[in-house]
Amino acid sequence: MRRARVVVTVGTVVLLSVTGTVVAGAGHGLSPADSSPAKALPPEQPAAAVGALFLDGTHYCTASVVHSDHGDELLTAAHCIHDGEGGDYLTGLTFAPGYHDGVAPLGFWDVGDELVAPGWTDSSDPDLDFGFATAHQTGATRPLEAITGSNRLGTGQPFARPVNVTGYPESDEAPAVCSTTSKQQDERQLRVDCPGFATGTSGGPWVTDADPATKLGTVIGVVGGYESGGDTDDVSYSSYFGDDIAALYRQATSRP
Repeated sequence: MRRARVVVTVGTVVLLSVTGTVVAGAGHGLSPADSSPAKALPPEQPAAAVGALFLDGTHYCTASVVHSDHGDELLTAAHCIHDGEGGDYLTGLTFAPGYHDGVAPLGFWDVGDELVAPGWTDSSDPDLDFGFATAHQTGATRPLEAITGSNRLGTGQPFARPVNVTGYPESDEAPAVCSTTSKQQDERQLRVDCPGFATGTSGGPWVTDADPATKLGTVIGVVGGYESGGDTDDVSYSSYFGDDIAALYRQATSRP
Protein backbone atom coordinates (compact mmCIF):
# COMPACT_ATOMS: atom_id res chain seq x y z
CA MET A 1 0.00 0.00 0.00
CA ARG A 2 1.57 3.27 -1.10
CA ARG A 3 -0.34 5.58 1.23
CA ALA A 4 1.42 6.04 4.53
CA ARG A 5 -0.55 4.81 7.50
CA VAL A 6 -1.65 7.99 9.28
CA VAL A 7 -3.66 8.03 12.49
CA VAL A 8 -6.63 10.35 12.07
CA THR A 9 -7.75 11.96 15.30
CA VAL A 10 -11.33 12.61 14.53
CA GLY A 11 -2.34 28.54 -17.98
CA THR A 12 -2.64 25.43 -19.88
CA VAL A 13 -5.71 24.81 -22.05
CA VAL A 14 -7.54 21.53 -21.80
CA LEU A 15 -9.47 20.27 -24.79
CA LEU A 16 -12.78 18.68 -23.83
CA SER A 17 -14.58 16.75 -26.53
CA VAL A 18 -18.16 15.56 -26.57
CA THR A 19 -16.97 12.01 -25.98
CA GLY A 20 -15.27 12.90 -22.70
CA THR A 21 -11.66 12.78 -23.92
CA VAL A 22 -9.96 15.56 -22.02
CA VAL A 23 -6.82 15.87 -24.08
CA ALA A 24 -6.89 15.09 -27.76
CA GLY A 25 -4.57 12.16 -28.43
CA ALA A 26 -4.17 8.66 -29.72
CA GLY A 27 -6.84 6.08 -29.06
CA HIS A 28 -6.83 3.47 -26.35
CA GLY A 29 -4.34 0.80 -27.39
CA LEU A 30 -0.78 -0.42 -27.26
CA SER A 31 2.06 1.34 -28.97
CA PRO A 32 5.48 -0.24 -29.52
CA ALA A 33 7.27 -0.83 -26.23
CA ASP A 34 10.39 1.15 -25.43
CA SER A 35 13.21 -1.20 -24.51
CA SER A 36 15.20 1.45 -22.63
CA PRO A 37 15.43 0.76 -18.88
CA ALA A 38 13.85 2.95 -16.23
CA LYS A 39 16.14 5.69 -15.03
CA ALA A 40 16.03 7.14 -11.53
CA LEU A 41 16.83 10.81 -11.82
CA PRO A 42 19.11 12.61 -9.34
CA PRO A 43 17.44 14.53 -6.50
CA GLU A 44 16.23 17.90 -7.70
CA GLN A 45 13.66 20.52 -6.90
CA PRO A 46 10.36 19.21 -8.30
CA ALA A 47 7.96 21.07 -10.55
CA ALA A 48 5.98 23.45 -8.34
CA ALA A 49 2.77 21.83 -9.58
CA VAL A 50 3.69 18.57 -7.80
CA GLY A 51 3.67 18.42 -4.03
CA ALA A 52 3.10 16.43 -0.88
CA LEU A 53 -0.19 15.83 0.90
CA PHE A 54 -0.05 16.24 4.68
CA LEU A 55 -2.25 15.03 7.52
CA ASP A 56 -1.50 15.76 11.16
CA GLY A 57 1.89 17.16 10.22
CA THR A 58 2.99 14.09 8.25
CA HIS A 59 3.30 13.83 4.49
CA TYR A 60 1.61 10.61 3.48
CA CYS A 61 0.73 10.94 -0.23
CA THR A 62 1.44 12.97 -3.36
CA ALA A 63 -0.77 15.21 -5.51
CA SER A 64 -0.39 17.56 -8.46
CA VAL A 65 -2.14 20.56 -9.96
CA VAL A 66 -4.25 19.79 -13.02
CA HIS A 67 -5.68 22.52 -15.22
CA SER A 68 -9.14 23.88 -14.44
CA ASP A 69 -11.02 27.11 -15.05
CA HIS A 70 -10.95 27.87 -11.32
CA GLY A 71 -7.22 27.19 -11.15
CA ASP A 72 -7.38 25.23 -7.90
CA GLU A 73 -7.80 21.57 -8.91
CA LEU A 74 -5.61 18.77 -7.54
CA LEU A 75 -5.28 15.23 -8.87
CA THR A 76 -4.25 12.31 -6.67
CA ALA A 77 -5.09 8.65 -5.98
CA ALA A 78 -8.57 7.94 -4.63
CA HIS A 79 -7.12 6.02 -1.69
CA CYS A 80 -5.22 9.18 -0.67
CA ILE A 81 -8.45 11.09 -0.01
CA HIS A 82 -11.07 8.39 0.63
CA ASP A 83 -10.82 5.13 2.55
CA GLY A 84 -12.88 3.21 0.00
CA GLU A 85 -15.65 0.70 0.70
CA GLY A 86 -17.11 1.28 4.15
CA GLY A 87 -15.00 4.41 4.66
CA ASP A 88 -15.25 8.13 4.16
CA TYR A 89 -13.30 11.11 2.88
CA LEU A 90 -10.25 12.16 4.87
CA THR A 91 -10.44 15.62 6.43
CA GLY A 92 -7.90 18.17 7.60
CA LEU A 93 -5.55 17.65 4.65
CA THR A 94 -3.07 20.21 3.36
CA PHE A 95 -1.01 20.37 0.18
CA ALA A 96 2.57 21.68 -0.08
CA PRO A 97 3.33 22.43 -3.77
CA GLY A 98 6.98 22.10 -4.75
CA TYR A 99 7.86 20.52 -1.40
CA HIS A 100 11.56 19.61 -1.12
CA ASP A 101 14.22 19.18 1.54
CA GLY A 102 11.67 19.65 4.29
CA VAL A 103 10.68 23.07 2.92
CA ALA A 104 7.25 24.15 1.63
CA PRO A 105 8.37 27.06 -0.62
CA LEU A 106 4.79 28.10 -1.45
CA GLY A 107 3.34 27.33 1.96
CA PHE A 108 0.52 24.97 2.81
CA TRP A 109 -2.83 24.99 1.02
CA ASP A 110 -6.06 23.66 2.54
CA VAL A 111 -7.54 20.71 0.67
CA GLY A 112 -11.32 20.45 0.18
CA ASP A 113 -14.08 19.48 -2.26
CA GLU A 114 -12.69 15.94 -2.49
CA LEU A 115 -14.29 13.75 -5.14
CA VAL A 116 -13.80 10.10 -6.11
CA ALA A 117 -15.85 7.81 -8.35
CA PRO A 118 -18.86 5.92 -6.93
CA GLY A 119 -17.16 2.64 -7.80
CA TRP A 120 -14.39 3.56 -5.37
CA THR A 121 -16.67 4.50 -2.49
CA ASP A 122 -18.85 1.42 -3.04
CA SER A 123 -16.25 -1.29 -3.64
CA SER A 124 -12.70 0.17 -3.63
CA ASP A 125 -12.45 -0.67 -7.34
CA PRO A 126 -8.69 -0.50 -8.15
CA ASP A 127 -9.56 0.54 -11.71
CA LEU A 128 -11.01 3.77 -10.25
CA ASP A 129 -8.15 4.73 -7.93
CA PHE A 130 -8.03 8.43 -8.82
CA GLY A 131 -9.66 11.50 -7.36
CA PHE A 132 -9.80 15.27 -7.38
CA ALA A 133 -9.78 17.96 -4.72
CA THR A 134 -9.33 21.72 -4.50
CA ALA A 135 -6.58 23.73 -2.81
CA HIS A 136 -7.00 27.15 -1.19
CA GLN A 137 -4.75 29.31 0.96
CA THR A 138 -5.99 32.05 3.26
CA GLY A 139 -4.77 35.41 2.02
CA ALA A 140 -3.69 34.17 -1.40
CA THR A 141 -4.39 36.74 -4.09
CA ARG A 142 -4.09 34.28 -6.97
CA PRO A 143 -5.32 30.71 -7.45
CA LEU A 144 -2.75 27.96 -7.05
CA GLU A 145 -2.48 27.18 -10.77
CA ALA A 146 -1.50 30.79 -11.53
CA ILE A 147 1.48 30.31 -9.22
CA THR A 148 2.58 26.75 -10.00
CA GLY A 149 1.35 26.07 -13.52
CA SER A 150 -0.45 22.81 -14.18
CA ASN A 151 -0.50 19.60 -16.17
CA ARG A 152 -3.18 18.83 -18.73
CA LEU A 153 -5.34 15.80 -18.01
CA GLY A 154 -4.87 13.16 -20.71
CA THR A 155 -7.39 10.40 -21.36
CA GLY A 156 -7.65 7.72 -24.03
CA GLN A 157 -3.88 7.58 -24.38
CA PRO A 158 -1.80 4.58 -25.49
CA PHE A 159 -0.59 2.39 -22.64
CA ALA A 160 3.06 2.76 -23.68
CA ARG A 161 4.21 6.36 -23.32
CA PRO A 162 7.45 7.95 -22.13
CA VAL A 163 6.66 9.38 -18.69
CA ASN A 164 8.26 11.20 -15.80
CA VAL A 165 6.92 9.87 -12.50
CA THR A 166 7.21 11.85 -9.26
CA GLY A 167 6.26 10.85 -5.71
CA TYR A 168 7.14 11.63 -2.09
CA PRO A 169 8.28 8.61 -0.04
CA GLU A 170 7.13 9.14 3.55
CA SER A 171 10.66 8.56 4.86
CA ASP A 172 12.25 11.27 2.65
CA GLU A 173 11.98 15.04 2.45
CA ALA A 174 12.59 15.12 -1.30
CA PRO A 175 10.67 13.40 -4.08
CA ALA A 176 11.58 10.28 -6.00
CA VAL A 177 11.68 11.02 -9.73
CA CYS A 178 11.87 8.47 -12.53
CA SER A 179 12.03 8.72 -16.31
CA THR A 180 10.74 5.58 -18.05
CA THR A 181 8.07 4.20 -20.40
CA SER A 182 4.70 3.08 -19.12
CA LYS A 183 3.39 -0.38 -20.00
CA GLN A 184 0.07 -2.19 -20.05
CA GLN A 185 -0.58 -4.26 -16.91
CA ASP A 186 -4.07 -5.35 -17.94
CA GLU A 187 -7.11 -3.89 -19.69
CA ARG A 188 -7.50 -1.01 -17.23
CA GLN A 189 -4.13 -0.76 -15.49
CA LEU A 190 -0.75 0.77 -16.33
CA ARG A 191 2.65 -0.17 -14.93
CA VAL A 192 6.07 1.43 -14.62
CA ASP A 193 9.31 -0.09 -13.37
CA CYS A 194 10.89 2.65 -11.28
CA PRO A 195 13.22 2.29 -8.28
CA GLY A 196 12.59 4.03 -4.97
CA PHE A 197 8.82 4.53 -5.07
CA ALA A 198 8.03 3.60 -1.49
CA THR A 199 5.06 4.26 0.78
CA GLY A 200 3.93 7.87 0.41
CA THR A 201 4.33 8.08 -3.36
CA SER A 202 0.65 7.26 -3.99
CA GLY A 203 -0.99 9.93 -6.12
CA GLY A 204 2.28 10.86 -7.81
CA PRO A 205 1.65 11.98 -11.40
CA TRP A 206 2.84 10.21 -14.56
CA VAL A 207 3.58 13.04 -16.99
CA THR A 208 4.20 12.64 -20.69
CA ASP A 209 5.24 15.26 -23.28
CA ALA A 210 6.78 17.34 -20.50
CA ASP A 211 8.32 20.68 -21.34
CA PRO A 212 12.02 20.46 -20.35
CA ALA A 213 11.93 23.92 -18.80
CA THR A 214 8.70 23.75 -16.80
CA LYS A 215 8.51 19.93 -16.36
CA LEU A 216 4.78 20.24 -17.09
CA GLY A 217 2.91 18.25 -19.71
CA THR A 218 0.04 15.77 -19.88
CA VAL A 219 -0.73 13.58 -16.88
CA ILE A 220 -1.88 10.10 -17.92
CA GLY A 221 -1.74 8.27 -14.58
CA VAL A 222 -1.08 8.49 -10.85
CA VAL A 223 0.58 5.96 -8.55
CA GLY A 224 -2.34 3.84 -7.38
CA GLY A 225 -4.66 1.20 -8.80
CA TYR A 226 -3.50 -2.41 -8.52
CA GLU A 227 -2.08 -3.20 -5.05
CA SER A 228 -2.80 0.47 -4.14
CA GLY A 229 0.09 1.41 -6.38
CA GLY A 230 2.36 -1.58 -5.83
CA ASP A 231 3.65 -3.87 -3.08
CA THR A 232 7.32 -3.30 -3.92
CA ASP A 233 9.31 -0.07 -4.21
CA ASP A 234 10.45 -0.86 -7.76
CA VAL A 235 7.13 -1.43 -9.54
CA SER A 236 4.23 1.04 -9.55
CA TYR A 237 0.76 0.92 -11.09
CA SER A 238 -1.98 3.31 -12.15
CA SER A 239 -5.61 3.00 -13.07
CA TYR A 240 -6.03 3.68 -16.80
CA PHE A 241 -7.31 7.20 -17.53
CA GLY A 242 -10.38 6.72 -19.72
CA ASP A 243 -14.03 7.74 -19.74
CA ASP A 244 -14.42 7.31 -15.96
CA ILE A 245 -11.82 9.91 -15.00
CA ALA A 246 -13.01 12.23 -17.79
CA ALA A 247 -16.53 12.18 -16.30
CA LEU A 248 -15.17 12.68 -12.78
CA TYR A 249 -13.04 15.61 -13.96
CA ARG A 250 -16.09 17.26 -15.56
CA GLN A 251 -18.01 16.85 -12.31
CA ALA A 252 -15.15 18.17 -10.18
CA THR A 253 -14.58 21.25 -12.33
CA SER A 254 -18.19 22.17 -13.13
CA ARG A 255 -19.00 23.77 -9.78
CA PRO A 256 -20.09 27.45 -9.91
